[in-house]
Amino acid sequence: MAKPVHYPCYLHLLFLILSFHRSSQLQPFQSQSLLRIQQLLNYPSFSTSFDNTTDFCNIEPTPSLTLVCYEDNITQLHIVGNTGVPPNFSTDYFFATVASLSSLKVLSLVSLGFSGPLPESIGQLSSLEILNASSNYFSGSIPASLSSLKSLQTLILDHNKFSGEVPGWVGFLPVLAVLSLKNNSLSGYLPISLTRLESLRIFSLSKNHLSGQVPDLHNLTNLQVLELEDNHFGPDFPGLHNKVVTLVLRNNSFHSGIPADLVTYHQLQKLDLSFNGFVGPFLPSLLSSPPMNYLDISHNKFTGMLFENMSCHAELAYVDLSSNLLTGELPTCLNLSSESRTVLYARNCLSNKEQEQHPFNFCHNEALAVKILPRDDVKHQRHDKEVLASSTMGAVVGGIAIVGLVFLFVKWVYSKDDVKKPQTRILVKNLSSVNTVKLLSDARHISQTMKLGASLPNYRTFSLEELKEATNNFDASNLLSEDSNSQMYKGKLNDGSLVAIRSSKVRKKISQRTFTHHIELISKLRHNHLISALGHCFDCCQDDSSTGRIFNIFEFVPNGTLRDYISGIPENKLKWPQRIGAAIGVARGIQFLHTGIVPGVFPNNLKITDVVLDHDLLVKLCSYNLPLLTEGSVGAAVSSGTKQIFGTRDRHEDKEDIYDLGVILVEIIFGRPVVKNEVIVSKDLLKVSMTVDDVARRNIVDPAINKECSDESLKIMMEICTRCLSKQPSDRPSVDDVLWNLQFAAQVRESSRTS
Repeated sequence: MAKPVHYPCYLHLLFLILSFHRSSQLQPFQSQSLLRIQQLLNYPSFSTSFDNTTDFCNIEPTPSLTLVCYEDNITQLHIVGNTGVPPNFSTDYFFATVASLSSLKVLSLVSLGFSGPLPESIGQLSSLEILNASSNYFSGSIPASLSSLKSLQTLILDHNKFSGEVPGWVGFLPVLAVLSLKNNSLSGYLPISLTRLESLRIFSLSKNHLSGQVPDLHNLTNLQVLELEDNHFGPDFPGLHNKVVTLVLRNNSFHSGIPADLVTYHQLQKLDLSFNGFVGPFLPSLLSSPPMNYLDISHNKFTGMLFENMSCHAELAYVDLSSNLLTGELPTCLNLSSESRTVLYARNCLSNKEQEQHPFNFCHNEALAVKILPRDDVKHQRHDKEVLASSTMGAVVGGIAIVGLVFLFVKWVYSKDDVKKPQTRILVKNLSSVNTVKLLSDARHISQTMKLGASLPNYRTFSLEELKEATNNFDASNLLSEDSNSQMYKGKLNDGSLVAIRSSKVRKKISQRTFTHHIELISKLRHNHLISALGHCFDCCQDDSSTGRIFNIFEFVPNGTLRDYISGIPENKLKWPQRIGAAIGVARGIQFLHTGIVPGVFPNNLKITDVVLDHDLLVKLCSYNLPLLTEGSVGAAVSSGTKQIFGTRDRHEDKEDIYDLGVILVEIIFGRPVVKNEVIVSKDLLKVSMTVDDVARRNIVDPAINKECSDESLKIMMEICTRCLSKQPSDRPSVDDVLWNLQFAAQVRESSRTS
């Protein structure tokens, strides 16, 4: 059955975006490289019958192989193997073959059993933006050739056997946003050059043999995840910016106090300081700090008195205070029985006896045996003063006086607090997954290479004779639509390409300068993710000396709207990775309109029916805000359009497009049309679904994709969707935030297939 053809979008300029797959004919040497890779791996799960006639760009993705092409090049290669089947070929030869695919932007080689050094030839992939070589047996140093990959945004080398130090050149990768080296055998100190990574958002070094002081990371204002567990870092608490969302310092050698400004980390969701030697007062306000949902300070030497009427944040789902030197009463908000919260507090000196406690004197004596220096002093005297035995009566008296003052002050402060009852909610089993979703909430990094234009024909001036020939002299059979001031025709140029031609009346009294400015603006809106203008033609009307006609020529897209592929015929419905790709495309298009030209173009009143797909299923947005030199716009120099493009904009107008994108995401997730009065209800349903288990969560999504989408990528999509639909424009994310989240949703989907 033929796909429906939709033409109304051509009443406005149009907009394009790159989807997950594009049909292309690879250059012969690339096909030969892929055949060699297949022959080397020779896994039944990898492929079956590749040969010289295989159309690699159109093979169906499998759990072990995904290829993505653009134009005449392969741009993404994802291979997932079985670590139980080690390769029987030269790793150097394999990577030399991969390096011949010089247009690769994404390379994922997971669980393929590779061993030995990671070959230096990996540095030949100069366009590489994402490298994931996790779950192999690579050993030796991380190759220095990676330092030449200046476009690298994501480097994941988890679960290998890399040794040596974290290389200093990592700090000179200018756009690195994700650095994950978990579960290796790295040792030594961290290089100071890491403080240069201003784009870094995720930094994970867990389960290595690293040691020494963590460099001051205050300058990394985009850092949201820092995971350092199971190393030997210390003694001082690392210096961080207050935008951190996840901070895991578990099982290290920290034995200083924690900074008082930790309570100002207003985005902090997960804090794990367990199994260290932290000393000094516990900060009770951490219990009530939103949006904290996971707090573990167990197995330290934190002191202080707790009170019954202390407050707790309702979202706090896991609290472990055990094995410290805390005294007093467990706060009522933690003592209430609730399935929504786990609370551990054994081996302190609390009056609550439900969990094993030490006698009061134990905590009192242990606290007196510890001297806490101011943090400034700690920075200058690092390794020789964490635990100091009290050797004089003066020290004892001074310690008692300090404890007494702290007791009186804390009691005075918390006697003023009201008791707050925790709200009932379901405890999410995998708290780290929830934090991973939120850690992306303020992402602002996106590859500039994705903003480059496609191989479109040059913008040019058409002759009227060309347009008459293309439309059979503007025959009525080629008329697509019309309104009071314009008509839209379908045309076919001499080279066989289809175009849409808009004919509009223009007042001659418009100045030459205004006309030139208008044409210049249109000619700049050309991009891979726009239905771009191809040219124009100006013609004087014979019957009216005061008017003329302008013809704008655009690309022609006949293949239906995104709604047709989301909530239309079941057999045409997009799969989950294609839906993520479509969402990424819409976001990239919006990003270009907002930032790709100066000044940006917004708001654009976007709807899912304005998103069209070409014959390669590339999505394209239409109906964006552009001034037209039409008869109705005379007098105000293109009227409201000029105000939007060249004048003063209202505050947060760009966030109107973000809200519209959120509505489109709702339909992508639910798989059915969503009318205006359903948006708020849908948003609330998504928010609730993020707090339940994955089975309940999948029950609300489109049945066509609920079995194929990974739970992690689904939660990321839901979370960014609800943020886009925030009531206050200032609370909505930027388009860069949205795009980074969507790209990560695609990435974690691939990662989940390996687990």
